[in-house]
Formats: sequence, C-alpha cells, structure tokens
Amino acid sequence: MTNPEAGFLARDGGSRIAYLKRDGRAPGVMWLGGFKSEMTATKATALDSWAERQGSAFVRFDYFGHGSSSGSFREGAVTRWRDDALAVLEQLTQGRQILVGSSMGAWIALLAALARPERVTALLLIAPAADFTEDLLWGPLNCDIRRQIVEQGEWLRPSAYDSHPYPITRGLIDDGRKHLLLGAPIALACPVRIVQGMQDPDVPWQHALRLVDRLGADTQITLVKDGDHRLSKPHEIRLIEQTLSALVAELEQKGP
Repeated sequence: MTNPEAGFLARDGGSRIAYLKRDGRAPGVMWLGGFKSEMTATKATALDSWAERQGSAFVRFDYFGHGSSSGSFREGAVTRWRDDALAVLEQLTQGRQILVGSSMGAWIALLAALARPERVTALLLIAPAADFTEDLLWGPLNCDIRRQIVEQGEWLRPSAYDSHPYPITRGLIDDGRKHLLLGAPIALACPVRIVQGMQDPDVPWQHALRLVDRLGADTQITLVKDGDHRLSKPHEIRLIEQTLSALVAELEQKGP
C-alpha cells in the first residue's frame, strides 16, 4: 500500500487544516469525519485502502480543533467546520466529488453539497447526525444542564468513545441553529445513500428516517439491525465499501 500525500491547508486566522490526499480517477471521494473524530480513524483509513484498490482520488482531513489540525476544539462550531470542508473541496479536489460523511460529518456533507451543488455529485451518509446540536444534544438535556450551558457557557459531556468528556459550548448550540435542515425539504438533486445502525445509541435510526423524508427521490437507506454508531466492524466496513462502489459505478454509467 502506498502512503497518501500528507499536508496542511492554510486557513483564515493562521489556522491549519491537516489532510491526507490520494490522487486517482474521478469521481473523487472526500471523507468528512464525525464530532471529535480524526481522519486516521477506522472507517476513513479503510476507505483510503478502498480508494487505492479502485484507483479513485480520495481526500480526508481533520476539522479545526480536531486531530492534527490547529485550533481549540472548544472554539469550533458547525459554521467553521463546514467552511473547513468547503476549503478542502475547493483547494484539494478536482472535478466531481462524492462526499462521504460520518455522524456529524454527514450534516457537514449536506451543508457543503447545498453550498456547492456543481461540485458534489453524490452523498454517502453513515449514521447521519443532521441537526445533532439541537435534536440530539440540546433536546434531551435536562433543565439544569441547559442552564449551565447558557449561564456558564459550557457543559462537559461524558463520552463512550473517549476517556475525557467533550465540552458542549453555548457557542456550538447557538451556531448549530443557523444550519438546521430537518424542518423543511432539503433542496438536493444528487443521489444520497445512507447506512444506519439500528442499535445506535447516539443517532437513532428514526432520526435517519426523518432525514430520508426530507431528501429527494434518489435516496436509499440501508439499516443494519445489529449496527451501533461506529459501524466499524469488518462486515459493516464491507457494506460501506460496497455501497460506495455501487454509487461510483452508477455515476460512471451516467457519464460526466
């Protein structure tokens, strides 16, 4: 296996976005990770191997405040992470792109596709956490925790995926409200494929069905009965790869 090109993309304010980039044929594939995830995580690395086998262009990156990128996670928010994704799309990719978004990355992918429909030819969304700051974070919180976020500016949320809690800031919640999508039809014409676990404690499968209801006619969802939020078991990785391969083949058949 050959190693992808590693580098940093300069952003406004002196911040730097770390990326890994593999050249290849179109349509290219761009990975968008989840909340507090990194571009070296299991699914992103597996899809890089898939891209090398397929000869497909592939790029992955760490958002501001994530992984090897600069910045404080506490200062990040949906707007900034969407803009990171758009910068990667515009400066590190060429031609048509399939955006593969996991969890929060699925929300970012949807926002990027809405902003650049001429560049995004399809979406593959894994455990899509669209509107998660409002529906999956703020909504279930009790009054005491909400008050703490509003008055103190932050609450440390325990995580099943990290030994350290995640800071949930008032800025994150307020900023997320600028980008909510599930209250109206989502104006995307491109194909959308969704893979969702039915044992996901973080993004319930019913939440994914709400997203399906808001998307266009060329939307398909695959439910994994024993799948959790990570969807990183070998058979789940194979399903994601097969879904992506079928999407590439469909797009190639349609032509430019």
